[in-house]
Amino acid sequence: MTRFSARSAARLAPIALLFAFTQSAYADPAKQVEKLDRGVLAIATGSGNFVGWRVLGTDAADTRFNLYRDGIKVNAAPLEAGNVVDASGTPISRYMVRDVVKGVEQDKDYAAAPWNGQALRVPVQQPAGGVTPDGVAYTYELNDGSAADLDGDGQYELIVKWQPTNAKDNSQSGYTGNTYIDAYELDGRRLWRIDLGRNIRAGAHYTTFVAYDFDGNGRAEVMLKTADGTVDGRGTVIGDPAADYRNPAGYVLDGPEFMTVFDGRTGKALATAGYLPARGTVGSWGDNYGNRVDRFLGGVAYLDGSRPSAIFARGYYTRAVVAAWDWRDGVLSSRWVFDTNVEGAEARGQGAHWFSVADVDSDGRDDIVYGAATIGSDGHLLYSTNLCHGDALHVGKLDPARDGQQIFMVHESPSCYGVSGAEMHDAATGKILWSVPGNGRDVGRGVCMDIDPAYPGEECWASVGGLMSASGQQISATRPNRMNFAFWWDGDPLRESLDGTGIDKWDPATTGFTRILEGATANAASNNGTKATPVLSADILGDWREEVVWRTADNTALLVFSTTAPTPYRIPTLMHDPQYRVQVAGQNAGYNQPPHPSFYLGEGMKPVVPAPIRPR
Repeated sequence: MTRFSARSAARLAPIALLFAFTQSAYADPAKQVEKLDRGVLAIATGSGNFVGWRVLGTDAADTRFNLYRDGIKVNAAPLEAGNVVDASGTPISRYMVRDVVKGVEQDKDYAAAPWNGQALRVPVQQPAGGVTPDGVAYTYELNDGSAADLDGDGQYELIVKWQPTNAKDNSQSGYTGNTYIDAYELDGRRLWRIDLGRNIRAGAHYTTFVAYDFDGNGRAEVMLKTADGTVDGRGTVIGDPAADYRNPAGYVLDGPEFMTVFDGRTGKALATAGYLPARGTVGSWGDNYGNRVDRFLGGVAYLDGSRPSAIFARGYYTRAVVAAWDWRDGVLSSRWVFDTNVEGAEARGQGAHWFSVADVDSDGRDDIVYGAATIGSDGHLLYSTNLCHGDALHVGKLDPARDGQQIFMVHESPSCYGVSGAEMHDAATGKILWSVPGNGRDVGRGVCMDIDPAYPGEECWASVGGLMSASGQQISATRPNRMNFAFWWDGDPLRESLDGTGIDKWDPATTGFTRILEGATANAASNNGTKATPVLSADILGDWREEVVWRTADNTALLVFSTTAPTPYRIPTLMHDPQYRVQVAGQNAGYNQPPHPSFYLGEGMKPVVPAPIRPR
């Protein structure tokens, strides 16, 4: 039976069924989502086994579940929430979940065996190191990742970037090793490896990739920027294999640039076109040595309200160009290109180190939150706050008392942001709702998550100012000392902090964080230096709580951590909320940011009927 502590039971409102999904979920127009299986997982806890599974966004509200251990049904009555603590389970137990639809058990089985510990170890194949033309040796580390159903079996595979130890920020000169993109099943079987080649410089701002089912065939493709010498997963070279456009400073400022779609099953290049936005004259992006011209970002958006498009961008300190691509019926085509040199000059200099995607104006079509400027689904500027560049932003239903969604962003340049070093604005109009002063500083960090049940909505804080409520009330002049990723881990709807290799729970009474998981004890390591980000955080298994994927410190494996805390909340997998899903897809770009759903998920949340979706 499902178990949770008396304290948890008292805290958690008796909301078992939070979302009502009707037959309209299958009707057009509706956003295409993955056709996922139940994602069953089992984890030995030392006092039985925790078993979790997905409630799908396409499930009818009255869908229930039966759980079997070694062929024997565990539950007396059909289960509503997607998790159980089985006190009689052992590390060698085998579990099976069956759907119960209109009181009738279905005959399809979803099976799992307990993990050996709280983390699933996914072995990987580390590339061999090398030596740059100037004699500098390098090795490889696992870096940012993504999840997608590459083979159409209803389960997620992991796509990860191998980054050389001599990877560079755009402001730094020097040669780098090649970047590799690998795809792995969760049992460690490698599906393919793509070698981006010498003409794609390695670093956080150069090598964004997106993995998504763009053509609706039930299998995800991978799209990314390529160049002469890129080698696909079948060993076929794109362009000229002998070309070397690296200049003496290690930058690549010449030669053709491509956009390539790869088959998710094999890594085979399916189509290649000239990259948009094109490089053009290097100096037109703000400098002549190659810093600003090669600031790339990428993501996914449902621009027509139904099918996903790939979004790739270039530049944000000065000129900004955002391009939308479609992959349909074997054809790669440009949907639109937004260029501040052509229109929307107010977006010039407003970009961030990451962009977000959300339907900001509630018209059913996704828009691009390009930092302090928002570009509509049709490729035209909606507005600019004119507060300029920043390093972090969060987009979601941050304040449930307000209509629509909100955006929280931090800003870098005091001469531009004025009194608003960190602020929340209306996602539809750009109207500043509240702000905190930046004190003349580059406000480098900021985050929003619901951590205090006494205040409605998500609390927000930055590297300046105090802890703020969603309505702009200062809760405390002292801000929390974590401001990296937001993460749903335990059984309540409050969100936890994910920073480095730790997960921490906020205690309003002591105004401090308490560590509830330390990944380093399993040899986990974080990525991207002081950013201290995971490979990936997303709801990829089990119930609606999120998993975190870290690399091992020796880069021999990926570690997938999942919670063993029971919860009475029945919430469909967050990956069937298209906004959350596309924010996961773009998580690996630039300065990684955590995903936010389109609805409010936090203390005091109310039942909602989400936008229609349809499985593919």
